[in-house]
Amino acid sequence: MEEGRRGPRSLVRGHVQHWSKRLAGWPWWVQVLLAYGLARLFSLCVFLAVARQQGPSPWGSAHPDYLSFVGIWDSAWYEQIYRQGYPEEIPRGLDGRALENQWAFYALFPALIRGLNALTGLPWQSLAPAVATLAGFAAALLIYRIFRLFAVHATALWGTVFVAVFPVSAILQVPYAESLNLALLAGSLYLVIRRRFLLAIPIVLMMCLSRPTGVPFAAMMGLYLLWRLRRRTEDPLDPGEFVRIATLGLASCAGAMTWPVVAWMATGELRAYTDTETAWRGTDLIPFKPWYDMGADLFGPVGGVLAPLVVLAAAVLVLTSATARRMGVELRLWCAAYLGYLFVFLHPQTSTFRLLLPLFPLALVAAMASRSRAYRICLAAAFLAGQIVWVTWLWSWAELPGGGDYPP
Repeated sequence: MEEGRRGPRSLVRGHVQHWSKRLAGWPWWVQVLLAYGLARLFSLCVFLAVARQQGPSPWGSAHPDYLSFVGIWDSAWYEQIYRQGYPEEIPRGLDGRALENQWAFYALFPALIRGLNALTGLPWQSLAPAVATLAGFAAALLIYRIFRLFAVHATALWGTVFVAVFPVSAILQVPYAESLNLALLAGSLYLVIRRRFLLAIPIVLMMCLSRPTGVPFAAMMGLYLLWRLRRRTEDPLDPGEFVRIATLGLASCAGAMTWPVVAWMATGELRAYTDTETAWRGTDLIPFKPWYDMGADLFGPVGGVLAPLVVLAAAVLVLTSATARRMGVELRLWCAAYLGYLFVFLHPQTSTFRLLLPLFPLALVAAMASRSRAYRICLAAAFLAGQIVWVTWLWSWAELPGGGDYPP
């Protein structure tokens, strides 16, 4: 009886070991695509389950199908840009403040869908989610290649898995620009790490037209140049490389300014973009202040001052840890620049979770923190559970008792 009870367990363990060995022998890109595909299949199941509970919303009737359900929130703004373009003037209320409008959303993603529609004839509803999902696969491959520069295959793969199953990773298969921006960001960082600075310029410029990541990228390049100058005795910096780094930095600055300038030229209003961005928050753009305002709302006047400082201290501890230092200075500088950008300009709210995706290098830190398989499986499982919470709580629309909603 003892052997009979152990038999099935031994059989299952044998099958797991057999398939683990077979999977380990597959090419790295197959493993990455398989892991990412399974993550997106999980997200699909979550979306389908939550859609069955969705009541009537501003975008349609109750119990929508999958394509309709992923087409809500900012997806509807991108679709409006795809169909109508951008307004020639900024709509304003009676108080003169800008109203919510298309200029808050960058043009690359809807322009790409429009071009593919001209080639294929496929409609937005099917083409946009497909392109976003494919861009996510491309991002996963590039992220693995970055991680592989600093870690062995298993650790790099687990880091990629953590990105794929992160609680907000479901956004990578909906008609948002997040997956496209993530792929372009990963490609840009990969080229910087490999010191192909001039080759990175067109990728960075496209990235700057997908989402507002140009400012922190330009800041990262400035910090990187200073770091290379400081370490020029250990890591020689010849005049040619100095020029190439500086050129990429200047191109990043130009790219970061491109969309606000386009909005200005198209509408004739210098602050067209910034006024539109602040339409969602209802206040003027004042650096740092929103973090302390939100802190005061959540933790009181004293806690409101301390909370952002605690978050900053935690970020510094993580980025200066021995584990983080193993992933290279470029990725750490990017994380520091992006966190600084969020701290200066972000109005913290529920959509802040989605804005953490560009910090994907921290997934490698999480993977390198322990080689324990139990740790890695438990962390991935916790992320998957968090994904269910995120889709149920934030993607599914529900009006708050006092009006308004929590945006994803």
